[in-house]
Amino acid sequence: MTPQTPPEQAKTVPGLRERKKARTKAAIQREAVRLFREQGYTGTTVEQIAEAAEVAPSTVFRYFPTKQDLVFSRDYDLPFATMFQAQSPDLTPIQAERQAIRTMLEDVTDQELALQRERWLLIVSEPELWGASLGSITRSMQVMSEQVAKRAGRDAGDAAVRAYTGAVFGVMLQVSLEWANDPEMDFPTALDEALHCLEDLRP
Repeated sequence: MTPQTPPEQAKTVPGLRERKKARTKAAIQREAVRLFREQGYTGTTVEQIAEAAEVAPSTVFRYFPTKQDLVFSRDYDLPFATMFQAQSPDLTPIQAERQAIRTMLEDVTDQELALQRERWLLIVSEPELWGASLGSITRSMQVMSEQVAKRAGRDAGDAAVRAYTGAVFGVMLQVSLEWANDPEMDFPTALDEALHCLEDLRP
């Protein structure tokens, strides 16, 4: 901060910068998904995406190191872990899961939710992406296992923790597949109701 910069302004500059970066990243991914849907994943180049998003190709790679990263996003893993651990210890694991997911989805706009569905449609329709999705799902399952184990006082490799995590992800996958076929589905509500069916399952 320079002597001429008011303290209030100095405090807001990082926030503005981060918001600008978030908008740029979202615009790049939005244009990428649109082009992938229109032209096909393999038929779309990073240069075309950069032109559509009005950025340089190097900017695309700065936010998304690989072409697959334009479809896959792990931005939710850390926020989920934080919200999950913030839930009351009186809640069962599945209650804490549901509350954490509800909290995360509260701030998701209809436009963002529509983009997530488009991303999911790409994943299930493109063989290359579907195969790659297994690695992304595995990493997210590992994050969930670690968080559930921490909350339950168990090891992440515990059989009960692994079974619980697998059941939760199975439900999430099922609802997501149904959502891909039904654009009118109320995804947040359907997911919450489906997870509620696992209420008696505990690690």
